[in-house]
Amino acid sequence: MKMKWLTLGTSLTLAATAAYFSIVGLMTIFSGAVVGIAIMATVLEFGKLVSAAWLHYEWDRINNLVRGYFTAAVIVLMLITSMGIFGFLSKAHIDSALTGDTYSLEASIIDTRIAAEQSKLKAAQDRIEGLDYVLQTSQPKDRNYVNGRQTEERNNLAITIDKAVDSIVQYTEQKLPIQRLQLEQESELGPVKYIADMIYGSGAEEYYDNAVRWIILIIIFVFDPLAIMLLIVSTAAFKRDRETPAKPLVDNSQVMNMEIKEKESGLSVEIKENESGLVKTGLTTTLNESGLVKTGLTTTLKRRKI
Repeated sequence: MKMKWLTLGTSLTLAATAAYFSIVGLMTIFSGAVVGIAIMATVLEFGKLVSAAWLHYEWDRINNLVRGYFTAAVIVLMLITSMGIFGFLSKAHIDSALTGDTYSLEASIIDTRIAAEQSKLKAAQDRIEGLDYVLQTSQPKDRNYVNGRQTEERNNLAITIDKAVDSIVQYTEQKLPIQRLQLEQESELGPVKYIADMIYGSGAEEYYDNAVRWIILIIIFVFDPLAIMLLIVSTAAFKRDRETPAKPLVDNSQVMNMEIKEKESGLSVEIKENESGLVKTGLTTTLNESGLVKTGLTTTLKRRKI
């Protein structure tokens, strides 16, 4: 008794969850008519459950045309639900991927700025090396003069180097939070990467999207069909309980015992069952050994209705 209610509750819970994901997914696919899609998808989900339950309950009492139409309708509605769930899960994956791409774009911009500052730093350092070479290769008597002419340029180069270093440090500090967010994003995508590595082996980075699609397909082909099957099973359980006959007030063994006892007492018993489910036991008149006439009473026993 409890199992059929548990099955029914589980099927309705699965169906409601699948309907929610499907409706949100269909609203995402047809974003131009969100309200209309929500109403249409809700009505279709409710109609799918009722159709599946009614089809199983009345399977033996409907003709092939009606049976075929309702079967096809339930299958198509299941495919629509699966399509909506696919849209919902795909959007979730795409949003996650877009977030990771946004972090990568911000990080690449900062990397470009850091590379520009590093090129300035390297140019200034190369110029200083050139000035040092000129100073070292000059005549000893001319070194003071050459050094004096290089002083202003060296000071400007030192300022350029300091600014470049400060900019590199600043950009690096700006990049640290983005790198932290990237690591968090990669940790969320870690299971997908492991699955892709398990399926595709080396070079699995090119097949991350395919791995996600396979996971989504496995989910949608189990989700809604399981809800429908559990609903059919629970409907069958309720149907069996309704069709199981109740135990009659008087069963066949009791009637046979009555017959045996009456025969032992010298009376014959006639048992009949009419269409209304009544069992009538009539006792016919017989003569016993003493020659007396015994007349039996007629007893009417009423069975419970099945």
